[in-house]
Amino acid sequence: MQRRTRNSICIWTIIFCLLNLLAYTIMYAELGGDAKNGRKEMVQAEDGTMREVFYISGHFIHGRGGESAEVSRPVWIYSYIHSISLWPTQGLLIICTLILARPHIIATMSESTWIRGPTFITMVITLVAVIYLVPTALFTVHFLSTLLK
Repeated sequence: MQRRTRNSICIWTIIFCLLNLLAYTIMYAELGGDAKNGRKEMVQAEDGTMREVFYISGHFIHGRGGESAEVSRPVWIYSYIHSISLWPTQGLLIICTLILARPHIIATMSESTWIRGPTFITMVITLVAVIYLVPTALFTVHFLSTLLK
């Protein structure tokens, strides 16, 4: 792949990742939290049937009344999926930044005696991928187990 094409893909990926973070932040503030910090409960309705109730809660901020806010199932699912999406997009942001900085890192580390620049970049990208894939998997498993209960 040509350098210009690769750099363009990285820049657009970084922009997308930052927009995802901004959208999450706005929705978190608007809803008063997210589904990951909230919960799903089974409650008995007046007619005696059981129904699911979904709550969004804030870790750093709280709902308008300072408590968890009840939301619809689609809003709760959206909020949880958006929470999950932060992990891979932030990992991509770091990886794309490393790819863009690769020539400078290689030039800086060209005379290093303990590790070469290309090796360092490969190791860091691999480490970032693993570090961000683990919470993505954990959040996804928790989401599915909560949703399917």
